[in-house]
Amino acid sequence: MSELTRAVFLSYASQDAAAAARICAALRAAGIEVWFDQSELRGGDAWDASIRKQIKRCSLFIPVISHNTHARGEGYFRLEWKLAVDRSHLISSDLPFLLPVTIDDTRDDDERTPERFRDLQWTRLPGGETPPAFVERVERLLAQAPGEAPALSHAPAPAAAAAAPPAPRPPTPSAAPAKKALPMPLLIAAVALLGVGYFAFDKFVLSKRPAAAMPAEAAQGAIPEQSVGVLPFVNLSSDKEQEYFSDGLTEEMIDLLGQVPELRVPARASSFYFKGKNEPIATMAQQLKVAHVLEGSVRKAGKRLRITAQLVRADNGYQLWSQTYDRDDTDVFAVQDDIAKAVVEALKLKLAGGLQDTGSRGTSNTEAYNQYLLGRQLDKLGTLEGYRSSTEAYQKATSLDPNYAAAYAQLGLSEARVADDVGDPSGFDRAAQHINKAIELAPNDAIGFSARSLLRTYWLWDWAGAQADIDKALSLDPRSTEVLRRHASLLDTLGRYQEAIVEQKKAIALDPLSMVSWNNLGGYISEAGDYAAADAAFGRALALEAPSTYLLNNIGALRLLQGRGQEALETYHKVADEGFKLAGIAMAEHTLGHAKESQQALDQLVATRALIAAYQIATAYAWRGETDQAIKWLERAYQQRDGGLSSIKADPLLKSLRADPRFGALLRKMKLPA
Repeated sequence: MSELTRAVFLSYASQDAAAAARICAALRAAGIEVWFDQSELRGGDAWDASIRKQIKRCSLFIPVISHNTHARGEGYFRLEWKLAVDRSHLISSDLPFLLPVTIDDTRDDDERTPERFRDLQWTRLPGGETPPAFVERVERLLAQAPGEAPALSHAPAPAAAAAAPPAPRPPTPSAAPAKKALPMPLLIAAVALLGVGYFAFDKFVLSKRPAAAMPAEAAQGAIPEQSVGVLPFVNLSSDKEQEYFSDGLTEEMIDLLGQVPELRVPARASSFYFKGKNEPIATMAQQLKVAHVLEGSVRKAGKRLRITAQLVRADNGYQLWSQTYDRDDTDVFAVQDDIAKAVVEALKLKLAGGLQDTGSRGTSNTEAYNQYLLGRQLDKLGTLEGYRSSTEAYQKATSLDPNYAAAYAQLGLSEARVADDVGDPSGFDRAAQHINKAIELAPNDAIGFSARSLLRTYWLWDWAGAQADIDKALSLDPRSTEVLRRHASLLDTLGRYQEAIVEQKKAIALDPLSMVSWNNLGGYISEAGDYAAADAAFGRALALEAPSTYLLNNIGALRLLQGRGQEALETYHKVADEGFKLAGIAMAEHTLGHAKESQQALDQLVATRALIAAYQIATAYAWRGETDQAIKWLERAYQQRDGGLSSIKADPLLKSLRADPRFGALLRKMKLPA
């Protein structure tokens, strides 16, 4: 053991790279040497030898435990954990070596965590945020560790550089299983009414979160006093398929409170980041950058509702207001208004003209409203079946209430997504009719104009119309993250990368915990050529949520642009969508010089996806330098009105085509600036 060093080995799953980077940065800033595999190790014999040597020589081993480590049955980190556990048996029990930390609410009896770790007390560092107390603890443990401490081999990293999330580590072939599509629920199935006794014991049931004091850094001026975070209302109904109703109620509260000009209300994605988590209110408020938190619960039985809500001050846990509402479901809109007005009154704010109906509140028909909420939930699946089912739900909503503008707007977008996924251009005409109807019914609501701008950007290629629509939506709802993201997307499509980045950052300021927003930002930055900054944005997205097809596809493209072909290949293998996956594999294998494997993937893509993935096929040919084939498939994408073609000007994977006159001619045909 003469080679022992006072170094810390940080072990983590690739999905937790950003959180691990924060821990690493805090330790290095204190002068602690951290062995933190970011990208230099690629697996294989060299990786194995280096890792074994480092775990044998380090003085402290910190495994980063999370939902991601639980979900992954196979991964490099599991070998690291085994090596560390094996070594721990050789170390005296009075000497420190293992220091488990968890970055979320994973239980310390998690069966997929080594028993040796479960025998120890875990340190909780939500999201990788590392307080000075933890750094001091590590310093004390290192002082007790066996062996003589040589001089540190690395100077402390600069704070900015150390904090940047690393590139994802090589993924394993067996990634966490994809989420299964939800079965189509029995639409608003009637739960047997259990009588008054059903509610009698249900006195203000809320999640029992500890009301810890807000950390000192959160008390700084960055958090405005007039701010409130709406946590997801808990579904206490016996029918768990009513989850969409409690989620919908939460979104309604966010929309209603967001109308108050003086009040800062983080958007949906940031609020729903905490769904199912039992973190202290102060911790959640700090991450949301709010001074107050609104939380509640919903119990639905037949036509009866019990909705509870409370407003809590985050720094001391003091309850400013609470109320329980026992109503018929036809009164749900009145309850939402009552809660919003109570919050505004408790925060001593003034309403200018009162609260107005939000887009989804453009109906007085509760059954239509339920169908709308169900459609929104199904949209979130991001699958063809999900979009087909959401289309059915929105159609039922508009049948129940022919004047329901928001339902028409969402129906149009779902129709467009189905049309794109099945290669049916006629669906875009139907989508336009629905969205135009939404605008006709609600000309002062941003939802219709925002939806039409998206339709015109991705599928109709009407850039002037898309700009006019998004400008109108911004004038009606300038604080909508959805509107801001769609504006950024239009700017990016037109090749105005820097403006897109600015607009996307505005959306992130309102919705800081949105994986989608960080993914979009990383894509725009990558197109602008700043690969390091793009890596940081993608790392942040990875830390927030399980990676989506679009996030993995963007990371794979970045790895190609960086010349990191093996990592690109491993990333594309994890993509769920077959079109993106096969195109990515064809490009990555080409980069690695594997002509046969590249052609096999491309042949399979053409054979199975020619009608719906012409743009992806063109991208693969372009990356391989086959210009004629790439132009041919871009023309096919144009004829098929492939939504991917909206990226033609911005996509760096098409760079090899830009000097070809046929490429310029296609841009002109699409009325895009050359």
